[in-house]
Amino acid sequence: MIRQMTEGDVKAALVIEHELFGDETWTENMLLGELADQPRTRHYVVLEEDGEIIGYAGLSAAGGEADVQTIGVRTAHQGRGLGKALLTELLEEAERRGCTAVFLEVRADNTTAQGLYERFGFERIGLRRGYYQPSGMDAVVMRRGKLS
Repeated sequence: MIRQMTEGDVKAALVIEHELFGDETWTENMLLGELADQPRTRHYVVLEEDGEIIGYAGLSAAGGEADVQTIGVRTAHQGRGLGKALLTELLEEAERRGCTAVFLEVRADNTTAQGLYERFGFERIGLRRGYYQPSGMDAVVMRRGKLS
């Protein structure tokens, strides 16, 4: 079940952050800051299964454009289409908000995520060198135009 993320879900989201992103995780204050702007310019959701949060995702939207801020699914639950479900939710929210384009950054070495985004119509439009810190990994910038 996908539902709106609340402050009470931040600890569970941080567990997923650390599992997936290691030293490059968001902090508790960063996540709380994102939630503080919900629903005005943010849309954050969690994915629950059997009472456990196993995924989460966030969108920033303003001025007719949106940015996928984050998507994460616990490693043990990957490969089941859950990332697809979370991305679908974010894109539907961007459409509800009247956005005409959605952007995102993805690690250059995360070919699995890049493939998912490409299947959803995202195209590579640039590269941000050394974007992810402290690893210095590059980020591929992707854009999806027409949403409907």
